[in-house]
Amino acid sequence: MLEVDRHPNVEVMSYSEVKSVSGVIGDFTVMVEHKPRYIDDVKCNGCGNCSTVCPVYAPNEFDCNIGPRKAIYKPFAQAVPNIVTIDMDHCIKCRLCVKACELEAINFDQRPKVTELHIGTIIVATGFEEYKPYGIYGYGEYENVITQNEFERLLAPNGPTLGHLRRISDDKAPKHIAVLQCVGSRDRTKNLHCSGYCCMVGIKNAKLAKLHDPDTEITVCYMDIRAAGKDLEEYYTRSRKHKIKYLRGNVSEVAEDPETKNLILTVEDTLSNQIKTIEADLVILSAAMVPGEGTVDIANLLKLERSPDGFIKEFHSRLSPIDTKVPGIYLAGACQGPKSVAETVASAKGAAAAASGPLITRKYEMELIKAIVDDERCSSCTLCVLSCPYDAITMDESGIAKVNEVGCRGCGTCSSVCLSSAITLRYYRDGQLEAYIDALLAQDVVTEKVAAEEEAGG
Repeated sequence: MLEVDRHPNVEVMSYSEVKSVSGVIGDFTVMVEHKPRYIDDVKCNGCGNCSTVCPVYAPNEFDCNIGPRKAIYKPFAQAVPNIVTIDMDHCIKCRLCVKACELEAINFDQRPKVTELHIGTIIVATGFEEYKPYGIYGYGEYENVITQNEFERLLAPNGPTLGHLRRISDDKAPKHIAVLQCVGSRDRTKNLHCSGYCCMVGIKNAKLAKLHDPDTEITVCYMDIRAAGKDLEEYYTRSRKHKIKYLRGNVSEVAEDPETKNLILTVEDTLSNQIKTIEADLVILSAAMVPGEGTVDIANLLKLERSPDGFIKEFHSRLSPIDTKVPGIYLAGACQGPKSVAETVASAKGAAAAASGPLITRKYEMELIKAIVDDERCSSCTLCVLSCPYDAITMDESGIAKVNEVGCRGCGTCSSVCLSSAITLRYYRDGQLEAYIDALLAQDVVTEKVAAEEEAGG
């Protein structure tokens, strides 16, 4: 992030939100609202004196709400920019931070600001979030049932426990960990899709836990291990050498011992057709990957479609996996669907290449197969506007349909619903098609005549 922030051609607008987008490829107008930090970003040097004296604690979002933070805080150690932010939802305005700040960088009078940007192309990279399986296997009810993201924060050196693997309930090192795969995914009642990355994340974190304490027993309960990808099957095989146990079975119930806070798992072993009971100190849920926060808002702003799983829909899943239905807008990473790190990097590089092409050449080539409107025949029924999947048709002040030729993809939907045949596709108008048919039939007549003459002469 530091390298990106220091790049001369990159402007980072953190703590900001896109409010509106208009225009076409090469001429997008984007309105960005900068939220107030109540900090002068020029004066603040991120020393942290203000956070030290702040008496208010709030859940730390960066640590998945496991650990606390102050009401005036830096999101994380390597945050860009390296300054603090005041959380007004928790701030009590005691102004102790004002007294502690020697640089006089705190300003409670800040208000939101709006910047207008003129953009050539847009890349959407809203990322993903981990599905929160409340009510499943005791998550949200039992302290020692956590998700993989929360587990990673416990394992991280800059996490709430400084990298020491501890239980949430009593701060003791767990001796037996159970990992439950496919939580909230491949499920007709929750998320139909397979997130793809869960299997490998579960295996990776199990190996990390073994590095913390080789004597820790780890049992992975799974439906299928999907280790598709370069060296991933080998990685899964090597994990068995660390004495990580794999149990193919469905967990039907997780109960808590109220005295020890241990978890009792009832598992159906589908290989031996036996019901087994496992006692674990800590249960880790490998939850599904779902669209990131703001994906719905961004999709609505950019007039993009979303697939049934909630991710932004690409123009074509096989032939154009990076493009969207709006020319000039491209998708990078998990905003389009569940992706591993390697797939995300490949997608991001593809999106960067696609977005930079029109900017470098200053040209945008498009097919001329576009919808055209006969103004005299248009009856202002608006059926074409309602049916256009690319939002490329609008009604002008006189009630006549107008086609945005850049946005139109020539699908022909509007032509098929037009009751007065006022809107047609260029190169596919009735007169052209009739000429093609006449030419083909004429060719057949000539061919039959030549064949008859040859037969008579022979």
